[in-house]
Amino acid sequence: MGFEYIKALHIIFVVTWFAGLFYIVRLFIYQTEAMERPANERDILKPQLDLMAYRLWYIITWPSAILTLIFGTLVLSYRWGYLELGFMQAKLGFVLLLYVYHLFCHKLFKELQSGRTRWTSTQLRLWNEASTLLLFAIVFLIVLKNTMSMVWGILGLLGLGITLMIAIRLYKKYRTKS
Repeated sequence: MGFEYIKALHIIFVVTWFAGLFYIVRLFIYQTEAMERPANERDILKPQLDLMAYRLWYIITWPSAILTLIFGTLVLSYRWGYLELGFMQAKLGFVLLLYVYHLFCHKLFKELQSGRTRWTSTQLRLWNEASTLLLFAIVFLIVLKNTMSMVWGILGLLGLGITLMIAIRLYKKYRTKS
């Protein structure tokens, strides 16, 4: 299989992996909020949300994470010299953080599937933004191929993170008023 096909498959599975990561945490929020509902509502919502989370996690998100790793390794095998470049080392560091994020989401998934919640829906909303920050870091590093741009990117990420936190707080205030 040619390099361009492998690269295309890598990008496709990165996209589906991120889609799964973004949506699974939304489902965690809904599961957490469902457990706070009256019993008659909870008994309807929880099984449905658990099923949706299960299917998303095991049919889309986990396979996408594995295929991203496989195709990413194959892409890198065409360009081993990239491993010596600072931008690639930084990018792979962020990718490692993304897999740590994924594994922590798996822990949250298992807890919620068994009916345990440790985090509030607000905490989960903040957690959901971590994958957004990692996405920005990874994409900017791989497109710009420049660690100095990474410094500006990190400053931009901090600004984005602060903006997201403010937006989440404003949304929470709006929801409590409604």
